[in-house]
Amino acid sequence: MVVKERATVEKKKTRVGFGKALLELGRENPNVVAVTADVKGSVNVHYFAEEFPDRFINCGVAEQNACNISSGLALAGKIPYFAAYGCFATSRCLDMIRTTICYANLNVKIAGSHGGLLTGEDGASHQALEELGLMRVLPNMTVVIPCDYWEAFKATKAVSKVNGPCYLRLGRADVPVLTEETAPFELGKGVLMRDGSDVAIVACGAMVYEALRAADILSTEDVEAQVINIHTVKPIDRKILTDAAKKCGAIVAAEEHQIYCGLGSAVAEVVVRHAPVPMEFVGVNDQFGMSGKGPDLLVKFGLKDVNIADAVRKVIARKR
Repeated sequence: MVVKERATVEKKKTRVGFGKALLELGRENPNVVAVTADVKGSVNVHYFAEEFPDRFINCGVAEQNACNISSGLALAGKIPYFAAYGCFATSRCLDMIRTTICYANLNVKIAGSHGGLLTGEDGASHQALEELGLMRVLPNMTVVIPCDYWEAFKATKAVSKVNGPCYLRLGRADVPVLTEETAPFELGKGVLMRDGSDVAIVACGAMVYEALRAADILSTEDVEAQVINIHTVKPIDRKILTDAAKKCGAIVAAEEHQIYCGLGSAVAEVVVRHAPVPMEFVGVNDQFGMSGKGPDLLVKFGLKDVNIADAVRKVIARKR
């Protein structure tokens, strides 16, 4: 598929995929409970709340309390899904998540919406750009960032099968639907979205689309890029990354997150240990976000297809 055709794909919100899946989970399992912090509609928990009002708790603007309440529900045998804005559900609650949830390995699912720069006009205070790193360093925590609506739907259901804490990053904006309803989804397994042998572009979330567009650009220069969708940042798929490094000899990591501690760092930890190759990183470079239209912010912060293509040219020049 060429770049022009990709612009016509359907767009949907990952947070809607989460809300629809949570509703189905509620119908399938009476132990599923939804908890939020006065953002029921924004995080799409309203589907669940309308059908199961006796299994829905709104804690008000008190995310730390929501974490502790979710912990108590987990200890009582429930499967709580705590949904709020990602930046507040994680950094504001880090002590509760670390000491109460992760240390005890409690079965709490945290859904962080409004992740990344595509949160747009809500500005730097609401744009979660660090939370993948914060969650990734915590023992027992699974970290998932779906690339589209269907992955969000499947990931929401998949984490219910994990007996422990999980963080699920969702987005505010509509993003292209790149996968199909029937496509398999397995936590911890990366997805080869496009094959190639000159370089591997490893991306997550909304950046998978930009990575595919970058591969289209590079193909016009006779550079065939492999594109890997790493929807599970932790535990990460070591095999697909090691195979990509050995086959392509160079990797570019692309994420809508700080370049420190996120996907790129996780990929580098695997590569340096199992198949060292040159790497470049596309992400937010040690800056806070800002208010603006989401697509404009991707341009402002250098997270577009052209930026990934530039990084590929740099890393290929470094290949042995």
